[in-house]
Amino acid sequence: MNSSETPPQPHPPADESPPYTIFDKRQKWFIIIIASTAATFSGFAGNIYFPALPTIANDLDVSPELVNLTVTTYLIFQALAPSLWGPISDAKGRRVAFFCTFLVFLAACIALAEAKNYVTLLVIRCLQSTGSASTIAIGAGVIGDITTRADRGGFMGAFQTGLLVPVAVGPVIGGALAGSSWGWKSIFWFLAIYCGVFLIFLALLLPETLRSIVGNGSKSPSELSVVAKFPLNIYQRTTKIPWQRSSQDTEDDKTKKSINILSPLRILLTKHAAPIIFFCAVYYTVWQMTITTLSTLFTETYSLSATQVGLTFIANGFGSMIGTLTTGKLLDMDYARIKASHDDPGTFPLEKARLRLIPIFSLVQCASIVVFGWTIQHKIHIAVPIVTTFITGWTAVGMQGLITTYLVDIFPDKSAAATASMNLARCLCGAGGISFVMPLVNEIGVGWTFAVCAGVQIVALAGAGVQYKFAGEWRREAERKALEGEKSMEERETR
Repeated sequence: MNSSETPPQPHPPADESPPYTIFDKRQKWFIIIIASTAATFSGFAGNIYFPALPTIANDLDVSPELVNLTVTTYLIFQALAPSLWGPISDAKGRRVAFFCTFLVFLAACIALAEAKNYVTLLVIRCLQSTGSASTIAIGAGVIGDITTRADRGGFMGAFQTGLLVPVAVGPVIGGALAGSSWGWKSIFWFLAIYCGVFLIFLALLLPETLRSIVGNGSKSPSELSVVAKFPLNIYQRTTKIPWQRSSQDTEDDKTKKSINILSPLRILLTKHAAPIIFFCAVYYTVWQMTITTLSTLFTETYSLSATQVGLTFIANGFGSMIGTLTTGKLLDMDYARIKASHDDPGTFPLEKARLRLIPIFSLVQCASIVVFGWTIQHKIHIAVPIVTTFITGWTAVGMQGLITTYLVDIFPDKSAAATASMNLARCLCGAGGISFVMPLVNEIGVGWTFAVCAGVQIVALAGAGVQYKFAGEWRREAERKALEGEKSMEERETR
């Protein structure tokens, strides 16, 4: 590298390795704010819709069960879509994947705003889900690109805060729009405008971070695509680090080029990931069952309007945001404390550092679910079930933050695919749970329905226990086999 290529700056000592990323803390926060804002679309598309369910049922003259089916199908495609976009972002770049998903989302929102019958609503909601669902997986990939295990928990917590803002404010906006003279279709015009404006900011402000393309951030994208290239170079200009990439980035360049859409499924089936993903799927499903039924149950039990129903979702949203913020800080503290007493990376108890809080969150969520069901069953003052949704949101999202960070840690070169694998499991389970929750409520009552759900959650806690006790050895065994496979391949190539 000659002096014309970089400003005259002192070079690092010969024995000092290149930094993991050229982005300083301020720049990391800026990138994560953009990724977090992108993730709000997944939350908005789902949560802004919930308060409008009774209004849509009346307007389209269909039953609440049929309208709930639009939520079920939405979750099915929310499960499947990241399995495509996640591997694309891991192979071709974060910006390319973001652009494709947002263009699909924008087209779907415009089509939904013009929908005139139930079938159109059902089909286009699936397309909308395909466009919005992957923003979480791609955003998690961005965080994996620019953070290390030591600081990843806090950044992941901040990222999920953006994801969860719509959980708090989305239903309020949706309830207000559905109850206004504009009607429920105005919800989708709002989303279309929001998407169009953000897409412009995304194009101008988000740099490519995929390490197989830009290394630690100091390498320009080799692709000629306008989408792949970052139009501003403020990040590279402001850094004071003149050297290029680490040896690990060179390895990534060799291995991460093809798109493997089966990667999330393979991660899902690995024994050192399957137990915790199964656990997360069950708890996410019960959480979504409470959120989906909330508008119908509150309307029927407490005679609320669409706007009032929207306001009842605020507690769940703020609980979710508090959960992810506090969890991120706790993750970084736990990691630093345990790392101080374990110098050998090969024996570092990552499961202990990341999953220690799960039993506490789990039991608290089970209690809140039971109270939610029985207080509605006996028509206790509405403040009580609203408080339980705050607790449920806090614990559910706290556990998701723990597990997402853990998966990015154990699959650092496939961070988007790892997040997509969790999304695949939880959304498919969520779709199944939502499809039968209202029939079950009608059959055995609200109280017993959510008591059964809590019982299933207690059983699922065994998955977290298996992960905590055995996954460390399973993970190290998988790493040894992968290393042996790479050595065997290198030996064959040299013959």
